Amino acid sequence: MSVLSDAEAVQLCALLRARLIDTVSRTGGHLASGLGAVELTVAIHRVFNTGRDRLVFDVGHQCYAHKILTGRNGAMESLRTFGGIAGFPKPAESPSDAFIAGHASNSVSVAVGMARARTLQHEDYHVLALLGDGALTGGLAYEGLSDAGDSGEAMIVILNDNGMSITKSVGGVAEHLARQRLKPQYLRFKEGYRQVMNVLPLGGHIYNVTHKVKTAVKETLLPCSLFEDMGFTYLGPVDGHDVKRLTRLLGYAKELKGPVLLHVRTIKGKGYPPAEHNPDRFHGVGRFCVATGEPVHPPQLGFSDVFGEALCRMAEREPRIVAVTAAMRGGTGLDGFAQRFPARFFDVGIAEGHAVTMAAGMAKQGMIPVFAVYSSFLQRAYDMLLHDAAIQKLHVVLAVDRAGLVGADGETHHGVFDTGFLDTVPGMTILCPSSYQELRTMLEYAVFRHRGPVAIRYPRGGEGTYRENAGLEPAIFLREGSDITLVGYGTTVDPLLACAHRLSERKVEAEVVKLNRITPVPLETISQSVKKTGRLLVAEECAPSNSVGMRLSAGLLARGVPVKRLALADTGPSFVTHGTVEQLRRLCGLDAGSLYQRALEVCGCGDG
Repeated sequence: MSVLSDAEAVQLCALLRARLIDTVSRTGGHLASGLGAVELTVAIHRVFNTGRDRLVFDVGHQCYAHKILTGRNGAMESLRTFGGIAGFPKPAESPSDAFIAGHASNSVSVAVGMARARTLQHEDYHVLALLGDGALTGGLAYEGLSDAGDSGEAMIVILNDNGMSITKSVGGVAEHLARQRLKPQYLRFKEGYRQVMNVLPLGGHIYNVTHKVKTAVKETLLPCSLFEDMGFTYLGPVDGHDVKRLTRLLGYAKELKGPVLLHVRTIKGKGYPPAEHNPDRFHGVGRFCVATGEPVHPPQLGFSDVFGEALCRMAEREPRIVAVTAAMRGGTGLDGFAQRFPARFFDVGIAEGHAVTMAAGMAKQGMIPVFAVYSSFLQRAYDMLLHDAAIQKLHVVLAVDRAGLVGADGETHHGVFDTGFLDTVPGMTILCPSSYQELRTMLEYAVFRHRGPVAIRYPRGGEGTYRENAGLEPAIFLREGSDITLVGYGTTVDPLLACAHRLSERKVEAEVVKLNRITPVPLETISQSVKKTGRLLVAEECAPSNSVGMRLSAGLLARGVPVKRLALADTGPSFVTHGTVEQLRRLCGLDAGSLYQRALEVCGCGDG
């Protein structure tokens, strides 16, 4: 792409932008971030060879243009669909995808690791980390920046600043000075000046004085002191939609030795008015009408919405309730809470560990913190759950959203590990509603009646065919039977009930047990059922390690409960790909048809 003229590069950007809008309107996906990074992506590809040079995305929401430029334009129709290309960078798809990316703030750490590997292996390639300003709310970004700046490794960190007010805009003066500081003749003069001062009488003193004056002026005019203090050569800020200037600056940065930080100013949603005016709504979207920006399928009520409404009603009654989220206000259903109780709402940015520890501090002082967080993001706060919340038995409520299979976002976002790791937290209670009404009931209990850490986990999207409210019993029988015990929780009870109905047509009577609480696991109820049926099938959207099925199996063995046949249906030992939830349930053997076949096998009936 280096042979493109500046005019052709501008044309290419327009074509890419149109392609992104058209594709995402039909497949859904992340749009606003990608639109804002089009010129930056083209400039990177003009200067670097991503097949050899390493371009590390942070999160990767902005990678769609990169995918188009690296041989996947024809596959964009399959974006985020089962068997199609992923919505995030994925090395298995292309050698131009340097590293998988779905969670934020890790790109600089990855990049400095790659740069050190390059040095140790005596190889020659460039390493770039591309992160948005939102990633700087995560502590790992600063750990990476601190080490990268100190490392002296040649690498480029590109800060895509698309809205967070990190610094005041200083416009053309800063850009002009940045360009001058990067020119080879300036760098040669700077090095020569330092050498001359080292040999002249009083040269060291003169150099120190002039350096301090220069630094004071620079810090007054340029927003670079933080990064330069870390050891970076700072460039920018530069207009992120000027592909010609971006290309020149990246060319300069490419020639430098040591860590460089390029600060790029962009507009999220650039080039598509609906996304520019409402970038949050177009961060992640379903199918939409290009002409109007309106969704093809209007959003339906989901568990997140019910949670947000219920928490607002409780907050009206109890002033000690506070809501905490980690850059997911809308996604977790807390928009209404933030508007109605702004003084009691805290969005801490991409900092889940901090959110848990802050909530622990609030709980210690008598508040009732409710931390709404996606299951896959809660993984980053495990240490804080143990050390800061659990040891003192503090009343921290976790609203674990996106539990189970989430669909098109794929392996980086499926909430299939929390059941295992939350169970290892001493004193933790985990509740699993299967319907909206159960979510309301369980949230009421967790906030007002429970003591100590408690988690309520619920899936993305809406409730299924089960609409009842089982209250707060640890487990309940949804169907009586004598041939096999079917156990599930959350919305997995829907395929289990359908499975039981099909089994009855084969004269196999299944007992369906719904777990409302999975930690501590209600072993007594399951023992009671298995003693009668002698057979057990547990279905759950989670990884097998420390799953409920594993714990039930061990518990029954320890109690000496005779089990003739046993089967555990879960998401398996590998990461699960992307697709619709229905497709992924079939893939994992968690749909009604697959569970029916497993149940027949457990009962020794074959598939008939």
